[in-house]
Amino acid sequence: MEDPERIAREQAECDIANNNTEPPPGLYCKGTYDTWLCWPHTPANGTAIAHCPEFVPGFSPELWAHKECTSDGTWWEHPDSGKPWSNYTTCVKAEEDVSEVIILFQTGYSISLIALLISLAILLYFKSLRCARITVHINLFASFALNNALWLAWYGLVVNDADTPKENPPWCQLLNAVLQYALLTNYTWMLCEGLYLHTVLVSAFVSERRLVRVLLAAGWLLPIPSAIIHAARRGAANDPFCWADEGAPRPELAVLVLATVILNLAFLCNIVRVLCTKLRAGGGAGVARPSATALHALRATCLLAPLLGVQYLLTPFRPSREASWWRAYEYVAAIITSLQGLCVAVLYCFCNGEVLAQLRRRWRILTFRPRANSTTNTTVSVSKTFRFLKVRSSSLTNITVELSVES
Repeated sequence: MEDPERIAREQAECDIANNNTEPPPGLYCKGTYDTWLCWPHTPANGTAIAHCPEFVPGFSPELWAHKECTSDGTWWEHPDSGKPWSNYTTCVKAEEDVSEVIILFQTGYSISLIALLISLAILLYFKSLRCARITVHINLFASFALNNALWLAWYGLVVNDADTPKENPPWCQLLNAVLQYALLTNYTWMLCEGLYLHTVLVSAFVSERRLVRVLLAAGWLLPIPSAIIHAARRGAANDPFCWADEGAPRPELAVLVLATVILNLAFLCNIVRVLCTKLRAGGGAGVARPSATALHALRATCLLAPLLGVQYLLTPFRPSREASWWRAYEYVAAIITSLQGLCVAVLYCFCNGEVLAQLRRRWRILTFRPRANSTTNTTVSVSKTFRFLKVRSSSLTNITVELSVES
């Protein structure tokens, strides 16, 4: 819920102000408080105006909001909610309109979600691909798909509906809490990718089945404490607007994210050191050269590890809305953040040699022509029959010649 102390204080102040004000003659809308602003008595067919609230993120206090009084002396009701509605859409400066950035986020998340679902379908369909490494990939894709789906729900249900952040219902707070958990799973599963690769290459004698069980627990359970702490702190503070803010990341979230990124970079540095040692050894006695699959996985992890933490690394440099490069920053952040799922799908599935081989094999099976094959089999069968008759005829001729000689 919104700050109850502020609401109670402003409600009392609004009641006192309206009670001490002479109402206009004739029909009028009685002064009211909508939890954001106090609206005075307004004549029928009139419009009340007030400065935009300064505590709402993105609103400019120098701009004006308005509330319409209908001809029958009642405040205008929004057709979707059926409740009296105040127009705060004018509280955002035209040059600060972020609708294009929101559309960019939604487009990127939609593209990433489609790519991730296709990747999951491919990896789950081909049973010959099942192994510990692919299991880790599947869980990474699932975490990104969950995160992208929740972001699309957030933009559709909360960001694009001006009344929902204002009313701050419990379901939107729960959606925010689950969204933060899904976001953290992206980083923990990226850490699992690096940990798996590091364990397989550095510690060759390890049970992959046991390793996968440990990674499954770490990938899905490690973010839970941070997500719970975040939800508890926001709930205890009665934060408004569905717990949405544009400030710096919360410490309980940022610490886990930065820890996973730093650990992953440490794993990758050690992996590169081990691979360079093996490559210089040239596959000598007792030194196994790294496989092409391991090198591909290393390249993919090296590209994704810094990519996943880039928005947290760039947050301290986020400009204010008055800065000339604020919009460019928002565009770049939207593209990088929303297309991370697409990068994961491309690097770990669409560019995976094993996956491409399975797809090519399946395509050859689907495009195989039974009729042409049937004709070939018939030709081979006739040819074999002809050779058999020819050999039999030759045998009979030999027998005839032998009988003639004896007689």
